[in-house]
Amino acid sequence: MNEIIIELTEVNPRDFFGERNQNIEILKKYFPKLRIVARGNKIKAFGEEGILEEFDKRLDMLVTHFGKYNNLDENTIERILTYDSREAYEGASTDMGEILLHGVSGKIIKAQTVNQRKIVNLMKKNDMLFAIGPAGTGKTYTGVALAVKALKEKQVKRIIITRPAVEAGENLGFLPGDLKEKLDPYMQPLYDALRDMIPAEKLASYIEKDIIQIAPLAFMRGRTLDNAFVILDEAQNTTHAQMKMFLTRMGKNAKFMITGDPGQIDLPRRVISGLKEALLVLKDTSGIGIVYLDDKDVIRHRLVKEIIEAYKKIEHDN
Repeated sequence: MNEIIIELTEVNPRDFFGERNQNIEILKKYFPKLRIVARGNKIKAFGEEGILEEFDKRLDMLVTHFGKYNNLDENTIERILTYDSREAYEGASTDMGEILLHGVSGKIIKAQTVNQRKIVNLMKKNDMLFAIGPAGTGKTYTGVALAVKALKEKQVKRIIITRPAVEAGENLGFLPGDLKEKLDPYMQPLYDALRDMIPAEKLASYIEKDIIQIAPLAFMRGRTLDNAFVILDEAQNTTHAQMKMFLTRMGKNAKFMITGDPGQIDLPRRVISGLKEALLVLKDTSGIGIVYLDDKDVIRHRLVKEIIEAYKKIEHDN
C-alpha cells in the first residue's frame, strides 16, 4: 500500500482540521478508498497511487484557500473538491470584485468608497502613494489590507509600518516601561488593523520573525527597505528631515504608502510638516500617486462626518 505524508507549515493545523476534525471527516467521505489520519501538524494518507496524487492536489488547494481566506467551511471544501481542475478553481476564486482579502473568521475586507478604490488602483500602478484625508476615511486600514494582501501573495517578503513618535498634546515621559512600552499606545491602531486580517497566533509569529515590523520612524534611519510593503502613518507629524529620510529608504521591489491628515498636525509651531512639503515637491513626479480622501469616505460612526464638518467651519473662520 502506498503512503503520503503532508506536513502543514503555512496554516494552523487545529484551525485547518476544524472542530473535532470535522474537515478531515469531510475529506474521508470524498476519498473513501483512502485511509486518512490527521495527527499533530501532519496528514497521512494510505491507498492507491493515482488516488493519493489527486488527494495531494486537492489538499494543496484547500491549504492555499485557507492560507488566503483564513476560513474553511463544509461548502468551501465540497466546492474545491468537486472543481474539474485547479485552473477552474483559481479562475473562480479570482472573481472577487473589489475584495482585497478575507480576514480573521472569513471577514471580507475591501475598498468601500470611491477614493479607497482609487488607493487600490493607484497602488497597482505606482510604487509610492500618498493617501491624504481626515480621521476615519480608512486610508491606513486600506493600506494595511494592501500590505497583508501583498505578503500573502508573496509579492513582498515583509511589511513595515511606522509612525513618527509625536505626542498629540500629551506627555509620554511619565509613562512606565521601556521605549517599546511607551510607544506601543501610538502603534495600537496599526495592531488593531492587523488583528482584523491575520489570526492572532500567525500575527505573533510574523512579528517575532520580523516579517511584520511596527516601529517608530526614528528606527528607519540608515536602513534600505527591499522586498517590503512600507507604510508611513500619521505622516503629517514628520519634519522635513524625517520625511526626506523615510522616502530615501526605498529599496528594490518595494511599495511605499504614506498616509496623513494635514488638519491634525501635532508638531511645534513654526515647524513645517514634512507631509505638506512632500506633496508640493513630489506632486508631478512619475511613479508617485496621490489620493485625497474627504468626509464622504468616512466609514466610522455617522457622527464623525458631522464632527469633521463642524470643525472645518470653525477652522475656516479662524
